[in-house]
Amino acid sequence: MTITQHAPQHTAELRAAARHIGRRHFLTLTGAAAALAFAVNLPAAGAASAARLDPRKITDNPFTLGVASGDPLPGSVVLWTRLAPAPYQPDGGLPAERVTVHWELAHDEKFSGIVRRGTATAHPEFHHTVHVEVDHLDADRVFHYRFRTGDWISETGRTRTAPLADAATSSLTLAAVSCQAYTDGYYTPYRHLAQDDVDVVFHLGDYLYEYAVNSVGGYRNYTDRTLPAVFNRETVTLEDYRLRYALFKTDPDLRAAHAAHPFVVTWDDHETENNYADDIPENNVPPEEFLLRRASAYRAYWENQPLRSPQQPTGPDMRLYRRLQWGRLAQFDVLDTRQYRSNQAYGDGSQIPGPDVDDPARTMTGETQERWLLDGWRDSTALWNVVPQQVTFSQRKFDTTAPSRVSMDAWDGYRASRRRVLDGAKAAGIENLMVLTGDVHVGYGFDIKDDFDDPASATLGTEIVATSIASGRDGIDKPANWDAYMQANPHMKFYNGRRGYVTVALGEAQARADFKTVPYVTRPGAPISTAASFVTQAGEPGLTPA
Repeated sequence: MTITQHAPQHTAELRAAARHIGRRHFLTLTGAAAALAFAVNLPAAGAASAARLDPRKITDNPFTLGVASGDPLPGSVVLWTRLAPAPYQPDGGLPAERVTVHWELAHDEKFSGIVRRGTATAHPEFHHTVHVEVDHLDADRVFHYRFRTGDWISETGRTRTAPLADAATSSLTLAAVSCQAYTDGYYTPYRHLAQDDVDVVFHLGDYLYEYAVNSVGGYRNYTDRTLPAVFNRETVTLEDYRLRYALFKTDPDLRAAHAAHPFVVTWDDHETENNYADDIPENNVPPEEFLLRRASAYRAYWENQPLRSPQQPTGPDMRLYRRLQWGRLAQFDVLDTRQYRSNQAYGDGSQIPGPDVDDPARTMTGETQERWLLDGWRDSTALWNVVPQQVTFSQRKFDTTAPSRVSMDAWDGYRASRRRVLDGAKAAGIENLMVLTGDVHVGYGFDIKDDFDDPASATLGTEIVATSIASGRDGIDKPANWDAYMQANPHMKFYNGRRGYVTVALGEAQARADFKTVPYVTRPGAPISTAASFVTQAGEPGLTPA
C-alpha cells in the first residue's frame, strides 16, 4: 500500500512493529511456515544426529559447484563449497546424511606451507553446503585454500585477509559486478575478471533470476545437454531456489571468478522476486504465501554464498547489511535496499514524481539500517567511505522535457530517504563518498549533487554503476536514449550499454574507475577492453576523465 500522508516518526515505528508482530504471528501459527523457521546455528540435536555418510561411497566428483570465499576481515575469511555430485537433482546426488569435509589453507597454491587445516560437516539440512570461518590469520595476506572429502579434492581457491583496522594502507583495487541472467548470454566477463588483479569483488545483486529457464533455447549452447524440466518454471519453493543456484554455479566462468577472488555479496530483487518491497510481493498473492517464498529465497541465498554465521536467516528475515574496513583507507557499508523498503510509489515503473516520493515516512533502507549507516559514517576514520548497494542512487531523469519521469524502484522514488542519507553524510563530514550500484544493466558514472536540479550545487560524492555480466544480452555502446539521458542529467558523466564489470582503484590521492566491457555475450570468447576511465581526487569529489 502506498503511503500518501506525511506520518510522524512514531507512526512509522508502530507500522514497522505491526509488520514484525504480524510476521511473528504468522510464523508461529502456520505449520508450513514453521517448517521454514530454520535454526539460527547448526541443525538441532535430532537433525545433527542423523547418519553420517562414508565419503568413500561418493563415486562422482562432489565439487561440481566450485569453491568461494568472502567477507575478508583483518584476521579472518570465510570459505565456501557445496557437495553436489549430481547438481541438477534436488538432493544434489547425496542422501540425507552428514558428510565430513576436510579443508586446508596455505600461503602457496602448491600447499607446501599449510597455515591452517580442519574439518567441517556438510549437513543435509543446509543442502550439503559448507561455511568455514577461519580465524587468527595474518592480516593483509593472500592465501590459497581447498577442500577434500573421500578421494575427491576441490579446485584451489585464492583469497586474502584485510589489513588491520589502523593500518596505513595505501591502495586497494576492487571490482563491482551485477546481474547475471543465465539465458541472456555467457559469463565471459567473469573469465576476464578471474584473470584481473583485484583484491576483492563486490556483487551488487541479481546473482540469481527467478524466471523460468527455457531448457531448449536461450543464448547458450544447450544442444549437448538439454536442461532438466525443473528449471523451466519460476522459483517459488526452497527446492526451486536451490536448484537455480546449482544451475548458475555450474558455469565455469563464474566458478573461475569465485576461485580467484574473495566476494562480498548483497542481493537485489531477483534473488527472491522482481521488484518486491519488504513483505509486499510484485504480484497480488496472499502475504503468508510471499513470506514462505521469501524465507525459501533467503535460506537458499545464505546456503550458496560465502557469508558468515551472523547473516544466517531466521525464517523470512536475514540481516545482510554489514560493515567491512580496509585499514584506514576505506570503509565499506554494504546495504540491503529490498528487505526493509516501503512499497514503490505510484504503482512502480517510470513515473512523474508526486508528493509520495518526498514523504518522510517512506524509506528505502528502513529506520534501523539508515541509523546504522549514518552512525557508521559519524564514527568513520577512513579516507574513502564506499557504499555497495543495489539501485541507482543519483537522480536519473528519463526525459528532456519537464516534468520528467524517473524510476519509482530506484532512490528517485524515495527522495526523502535519499535526502536524509546525504544530509547524514554532510553532518558526518564525509569528504570522499562513493556509491557502488548495479541493477540497470548499463554502466553509469555520476557526480552526486547536493541538489540534483542545480548543476552548480556542491558535489558530495561519486556513484559508479556496474553494468551487468549477461543481463540485457550484448547491448550497445550508446543505447537509443543515450543523448536524452546525458542531456537531462548533467551530473551523468558516463553511460555505456555493453556487458562487463568495473574496477575501482582506491589510493591516498585519488580513486580511478575503469569501465570494462565485452562486445558480445551471446556467444563465448569475447575480448575485453576499457570503455572509459575516470578519476576522483581525494577531498575533491567529482568524476573527470583519466
